Amino acid sequence: MASRLFLLAILFSSSLLAAEVAGVKLEEQIQPGNLVLNGAGLRKRLFFQVYAIGLYLPKKTADAEEAIASPGPKRVAIHMLRNVGAAEFSEALAEGIRANHSDAEAKALEPRVQELSAIMAEVKEARKGMAISLDFQGKDMQLLVDGKPAGRPIAGEDFYRALLRIWLGPRPVQDDVKKALLGGG
Repeated sequence: MASRLFLLAILFSSSLLAAEVAGVKLEEQIQPGNLVLNGAGLRKRLFFQVYAIGLYLPKKTADAEEAIASPGPKRVAIHMLRNVGAAEFSEALAEGIRANHSDAEAKALEPRVQELSAIMAEVKEARKGMAISLDFQGKDMQLLVDGKPAGRPIAGEDFYRALLRIWLGPRPVQDDVKKALLGGG
């Protein structure tokens, strides 16, 4: 009996931690929205580790289009592993959107990309150790910095889907990150 309880305790405690990427621990399940970790990866630039990233969805999927198009809450959790200026961080997001959308689509998204850039400018820098979340709760995207809202919500499920395409689109920022976020890495 005692050995069964011990085994259950180990299984329960290990299920709370789903992944560890570059020393960053990502939980299996988060609130709000009762989201599960779909996958986690490491963004590198040249030979530098830039951030650990986790994708949280209502249910797991290995299909990028399903992850992007599925309704309901989602979270992209980014844990900075080095300092990145706000302008550089914002430009990287904008480049990812442009790479995965037609010119007309990117132009239509531009005002909201600028809203997000303005919020990042207020933050000033994505510092090493900072947790940045892009949360979607059904109609708006809220940027969270270390768990606290930064700026005002940015409207539109289309905008959130555009952000997801940065990592999951046909031309992702990094192929192995896409694979990892879809549970394959």
